[in-house]
Amino acid sequence: MVTFLPSRPGRLADVPSFARAIGGAESNVACALAAAGHRAKWVGRVGRDGFGDHLVDTIGGYGVDVTAVGRDPHRPTGVYFRTDADRATDAHEVVYYRAGSAASAMSPATVPYDSVADARILHLTGITAALSADCLALVRELTAPRPGRPLVSFDVNHRPGLWRDGTAPDVLLDLAGRADLVFVGADEAEALWGLRDPAAIRGALPEPAVLVVKGGGEGVVVFERCAASSPTPPLPEPGALPPDPRASNAGGAECRPTSVPAPRVDVVASVGAGDAFAAGFLSATLRGLDTTARIRHGHLMAAAALTVPGDVAVPPRRAHADRLAALGAGAWETLHLGPGWTGDDQEVRTP
Repeated sequence: MVTFLPSRPGRLADVPSFARAIGGAESNVACALAAAGHRAKWVGRVGRDGFGDHLVDTIGGYGVDVTAVGRDPHRPTGVYFRTDADRATDAHEVVYYRAGSAASAMSPATVPYDSVADARILHLTGITAALSADCLALVRELTAPRPGRPLVSFDVNHRPGLWRDGTAPDVLLDLAGRADLVFVGADEAEALWGLRDPAAIRGALPEPAVLVVKGGGEGVVVFERCAASSPTPPLPEPGALPPDPRASNAGGAECRPTSVPAPRVDVVASVGAGDAFAAGFLSATLRGLDTTARIRHGHLMAAAALTVPGDVAVPPRRAHADRLAALGAGAWETLHLGPGWTGDDQEVRTP
């Protein structure tokens, strides 16, 4: 969707003007991955209108392949307006205009499986599944077991306002159980299934090879199944293809959960941080990094999004992120990141 960011704090009724940007969970992840140096492709549908042009041009400008984006001549591109207050506060307002949008008409007929079949990772979210019955059918089609299926990454991304019929708990649990790698916030799991403890959430979702439970400022816990030899895949040799992300989770035994705290961040806006975390975690997964590094790279990418006003942030250079992700436990736990920290010449504070 096209996002309209407020020119000043306050209620939507009082904001006099807005700056145009882009937003959308899956496109946010694609943009962040492309900016981090990976090949990324965004598959979706927009209207054959100026806002659709803006989305395709802007997302493509991040280096994302947009050749599979459909243009709907009969339905508009979705838009939304938001305030700059934190999403967790009562002052935060979001108004969506996407009923009848081009994206809500996606289906197995308009988004063929062939458009995603050559990916190493296919990233989906519960937001798409909530847009319409056809969109839900599409997500079910893409998560169906089949030979040669890409690794399916699924972010639960529960948006209560999109689930008016009370089916969210059952539908999202079913979709998450069909995926290989699942991201879910502890607050989402509590709202959906009455579960907040990470171990209880894993008990409800034993199927995914990797389950990432996000606890906000409390950090992240990852549950995964181990290969017979080691839970950590080997790093690729220089010039070689990265290992298959499923290689470290081929066995059936459950590894010991890995928990990593989030660094302290001076937050500018919280929108897009969950998508950025997913991008950082997926980036490190594609690179064959170990579980702790995957979580830390997720935290760092989220911190990049938290310290800018829009949904998509320019990530730190890979070498810069790698240096921070390699910090000792004590230095990591005292890390303090503020606006501008992603530049190599910026000071990163540790007490």
